[in-house]
Amino acid sequence: MTIYLPIAELSVNILIILGMGAAVGFLSGMFGVGGGFLITPLLIFYNIPPVVAVATGANQVVASSISGAITHFRRGTIDIKLGTVLLCGGLVGATFGVWLFSLLRRVGQLDLVISLLYVVLLGSVGGLMLWESIGAMRKAAKQQPTRLRRPGQHNWIHGLPLKMRFKKSKIYLSVIPVATLGFCIGILTSIMGVGGGFIMVPAMIYLLRIPTGVVVGTSLFQIVFVSAYTVIVQASTNYTVDIVLAFVLMIAGVIGAQYGVRVGQRLRGEQLRALLALLVLAVGIRLAIELIIPPKDVYSVVSAGFGF
Repeated sequence: MTIYLPIAELSVNILIILGMGAAVGFLSGMFGVGGGFLITPLLIFYNIPPVVAVATGANQVVASSISGAITHFRRGTIDIKLGTVLLCGGLVGATFGVWLFSLLRRVGQLDLVISLLYVVLLGSVGGLMLWESIGAMRKAAKQQPTRLRRPGQHNWIHGLPLKMRFKKSKIYLSVIPVATLGFCIGILTSIMGVGGGFIMVPAMIYLLRIPTGVVVGTSLFQIVFVSAYTVIVQASTNYTVDIVLAFVLMIAGVIGAQYGVRVGQRLRGEQLRALLALLVLAVGIRLAIELIIPPKDVYSVVSAGFGF
């Protein structure tokens, strides 16, 4: 059973797309991530053009982040003031990222840059997560307490100027690193189609020393608006958002997430982090292999938008 994707300009098996959406939704529910860093590479593996995969994958991030943000808002675990500073930086970063996206597309280097960024990002993040989770599991097996640096402990970042008091987070912090973090996540969102939560959350906890209780909700608050803004700008500027593909992925993702939450509740935190790290590394290695192995068709001729 196939459907035609008007923006991607190809026919795909709807069952495979539904399976991708459900699998990413399942993993999103299990690990508590947006899933953008997974759905975009999977779409690229299925021969969806990277320009379409990036822009359309951001829809999945918006859909999965909204429900989580609403839940955290009801619980009162969102620092609106902190999230607004992150959002301001994120919108500027997303605008710059869309411009950079268009520039790379015009010079014909977008596909290579997207793949390289994913290999570097997923490889480094996955490696660090795996190292930390293995260490945590070893300490748990030996019944040793895991030592974490407490939120509120100061480092060089807390000595920067332009400080602002965030009452909800109970911190007094410069807006420079907060806005810079949002700016970087905005660029990643527009170029790679990721929400950036798997980078922003650790950075907020370990670098900015923000209490864990408000980190996830505040991160989702920023991701919702920056991802939605990116989708709108990509659709109006580069015309790369495939609404048919996005709709199928969102339906399957919502269903898969419900089962992922149930499975995730049965596993310990360090086990979840180890599994997520292995998954991130596997995707990164798969993309690296694609870059190293010579393609079957070394040469191609493109005319009037069609490849032969």
